[in-house]
Amino acid sequence: MTAGLLLREVTLADGARADVLVRGGVIESVGTPGTTQNSEVDTLALSGYLLVPAPAEPHAHLDKAYSADRVSDPAGDLGAAVAAWLRLRPSLDEADIRARAAGAVRAYVRNGATAIRTHVDVADDIGLRALSAVLAVRDSVASECDLRVVAFVNSPVSGRAGDRHRGLMADALAAGADAVGACPAVDPDPAGCIDACLRAADQAGVPVDLHVDEGLEPEPFTLDLLIDAVTATGFARGVVASHCVSLGAMAAEIARGVADRVAAAGIAVVCLPQTNLYLQGRSQAVAPPRGLTALAALRAAGVTVAAGGDNLQDPFNCLGRADPLETAGLLVLAGHDSPEAAYESVSTAARRAMGLSEVNIKPGGAAELLAIRAGSVRGAVAEADPNRVVIHAGRVVARTDMTTTYPTWRSA
Repeated sequence: MTAGLLLREVTLADGARADVLVRGGVIESVGTPGTTQNSEVDTLALSGYLLVPAPAEPHAHLDKAYSADRVSDPAGDLGAAVAAWLRLRPSLDEADIRARAAGAVRAYVRNGATAIRTHVDVADDIGLRALSAVLAVRDSVASECDLRVVAFVNSPVSGRAGDRHRGLMADALAAGADAVGACPAVDPDPAGCIDACLRAADQAGVPVDLHVDEGLEPEPFTLDLLIDAVTATGFARGVVASHCVSLGAMAAEIARGVADRVAAAGIAVVCLPQTNLYLQGRSQAVAPPRGLTALAALRAAGVTVAAGGDNLQDPFNCLGRADPLETAGLLVLAGHDSPEAAYESVSTAARRAMGLSEVNIKPGGAAELLAIRAGSVRGAVAEADPNRVVIHAGRVVARTDMTTTYPTWRSA
């Protein structure tokens, strides 16, 4: 094993070119091209490649990945997707879930994600079968990426009717789940569901990541309930509100007020443009809404706003390439983000929402890096070039080199 890795002649986000030396999982130096000499390290010649902090996937569903061809969902909306998935789920065995999840992880890593947070269904009809499968994948890929598993406990969670699911939540945490998840809006008692999740997470010492208001209707508005609960309890282990779709459909002054409260409570928001563009607004034949959260209001209030891919070729989204740059591109097109802000949401902000250390390309920064053939962040988001080198903990964990030939073309 060599002592490190030298990335020669990369382009940085500000346009500067540099040699970047990585050693021991951190960036040791960033210097002028050609000035860093070290015969004890592996060297990669990366002229023409942009070097940026590696993206992260803050919201996946690996247990559902690549199941789209097994179901029929002609309606294409959220209710139909849930129904289709619930018909399929009891038939899935652990080996099948493990194989599809592992394939999805490989795709995410190939595209640059060195950290993934996935929700995994925990419910009566599947028990901990899916969780066990994805935990096995987590252990098998530990040297290639940082995979975190959320026990996504189905409703009801609250009250006497939720006894069984709360028991499964405890079992999932004991089995090694890294976070608690649920969907309060579909629980008979949304506030009771949130309270149960916060209590279980606090006792286990893990964060909470909830599916919040995944619809355009103003009620139930469970984000308000989550803010109140986090504020009242002082829960400080990390809280993510994923989706928050209805917030984006509210009047600007209302959204700004809610955003201020989200910021004060220390809640991060994960926007999920691909799946929400696919599922939301289908009942409106004219000018359907885009189904994204209130990106500008949340950022203006100082909220950490991350973005993820959510579903990957399953009943909830029949498309998806497991590429954070696809998510970033949708933030630009549908959310009117700048390419730079969009990439920030799928990289630095995503890692912050997941409770991971941030990545800065300077000495001492964590060596979680993506080198992609591009001249700028805008170009990387626009082209999503497949030629990429992915570095996790200072090691190259994936490299893609594509060659295109045009054998019948004449030179210009």
